[in-house]
Amino acid sequence: MRNLIVAGVAAGLLGASGVVLGKVTAKEAEALGQELTPVGAERRANSSGTIPAWTGGLSTPPEGWRKGEVEIDPFPDDKPLYVVTAANAHLYRDRLSEGHLQMLEQYGPDFFMPVYQTRRTAAFPEHVYDTSRENAVQAELLDNGNGVRNTIMTSPFPIPQNGLEVIWNHILRYRGTEVAFRSASATPQTDGSYNPVVNDYEYFFAYSKKGAELEEIDNKIFYLKTDTISPSSLAGTITLVHETLDQVRSPRLAWRYDSGSRRLRRSPNLAYETDLPNSSSLRSVDQKDMYNGAPNQYDWTLKGKRELLVPYNAYQLHGEGVTADDVIRPRHINQALARYELHRVWVVEAKRRTGIGHIYDRRVFYIDEDSWQILASEEYDEDGELWRVSEAHNITYYSEPVFWTTMEMTYDLKAKRYYIDGLDDGFSAYDFEPGFRGSDFTASAARRAARR
Repeated sequence: MRNLIVAGVAAGLLGASGVVLGKVTAKEAEALGQELTPVGAERRANSSGTIPAWTGGLSTPPEGWRKGEVEIDPFPDDKPLYVVTAANAHLYRDRLSEGHLQMLEQYGPDFFMPVYQTRRTAAFPEHVYDTSRENAVQAELLDNGNGVRNTIMTSPFPIPQNGLEVIWNHILRYRGTEVAFRSASATPQTDGSYNPVVNDYEYFFAYSKKGAELEEIDNKIFYLKTDTISPSSLAGTITLVHETLDQVRSPRLAWRYDSGSRRLRRSPNLAYETDLPNSSSLRSVDQKDMYNGAPNQYDWTLKGKRELLVPYNAYQLHGEGVTADDVIRPRHINQALARYELHRVWVVEAKRRTGIGHIYDRRVFYIDEDSWQILASEEYDEDGELWRVSEAHNITYYSEPVFWTTMEMTYDLKAKRYYIDGLDDGFSAYDFEPGFRGSDFTASAARRAARR
C-alpha cells in the first residue's frame, strides 16, 4: 500500500507534465474500511492518543434532536482543554498553521483559540462509502489534472498520490444530493459595524445523485441558485451557476438577474480571481467553499500530513439562538464561540503557474483526512507575504449525515477586515430533501422565478 504519510514528495507536484494518475490496485483498495476509513483516513489513533481512532463518526443524531430542527450540540458538556493565545503560542507552534500563528500575533490577545477534545464526527451514508471504494480503483485524472474520469458521487481518490488528487477530493466530496437553506454574509468594518446580505441557497448535486452515471450528468457537478432577500438595494438579485466537472473543456456556466434591469445575463467572469459578489473585494470567487473551480492556474504539491489545530464541530457557532451580533466582532469573529480540535490534515501547496495573473501567488490548504473538507487555508501575495487567512467551521448535519461548513470566513491581514458567510441568525434548519429537479435550474426557470 502507498505510504500513508507523504513527506515532501516530488510526486506531489503535477503541473504541465500531463501525467495521468489516479486509480489504485484492488489490493491497495482493500485498506479502505480496514486500516483506512471508507473515505481514506487513517482509522487508528495517533501515538499519544490525543487524536482518537475513528469509530464511525456521528452517524446518528443525538438524543433530543428532531428532524427539521437546527442541529443541537452533541457535546454540550465539553469544556476547553486549553486555550492558545499570543502569549503561549510558542508552546503549540508545531500544531499551528502559519496563518493561525500570524492571526495570534497580529490580533492577540483578542484572538485566541479554545481547544477541545478531538471528536472525529465526520460521517456519510453507507452508499457513499461503497462508491468511494469503487472510485478508488477506477478514477483517473485527465491530462494536466483539469478534470476527472471514471468517478461519481464522492471524492474520487481516497488513497491520493499527489496534491491535485487531494484538491479534487475536496471539490467532489459528498454534500448530499440537494439542499436548501437561508444564510447571511457580511464584511464588517474595522469597528465591527456591518450590513448583512441575506440569500436563499438552492443546490442540486447531479454528480452525487444516487444511481447517477457520469455519462448522464452532462459534465455537471452541481447546480446552484441564489436569491438575495436583503438589503432592499440587492433584493431580487438571482445568480444561477452550472458547476462543471471539466471546466477547461466546458467552463462554468453562470447567469445573474439584476432586479434593476430586470434582465438575466450571462456572467462569464464568475470564476478564479474575480471578486466574490458582496465581499467588498475581501474574497475571490474561487475561495467560495474554501476552493472551487478549475485547478489549472496552479501547480499543486502534496506536502504531507500534519497534526494541526483546526476548526471542528462548530455547533456553538451553528446554534439556533446564535445571532450575527453574537458572532461578529472587529477584525475577527467572537472566538469564544469557536471550537478547535487536533486533527490530521493533508497539506497541499498551490503555486501560481508562470504567466497566470491570479491575485494569489501561493496558497496553502489544510484538508481534513476524515471528510476531504478544507478546514483552513493561507493566501500569499506576489511578494510572498501572507495576505489572507481563511477558515471553515464545520459540523456533521443530522437529517443527512454530511460533514460540511456551517460558517466560513476570510481574514484580510492588510485591510484588518474580514468576510464571513454562514450567519444563520435564527433561520430554519438546512433542508436536505427539498425535492428539486434538474429542470428547476435552467436559465428559463431562473427567469420565471425572477418574475414572481
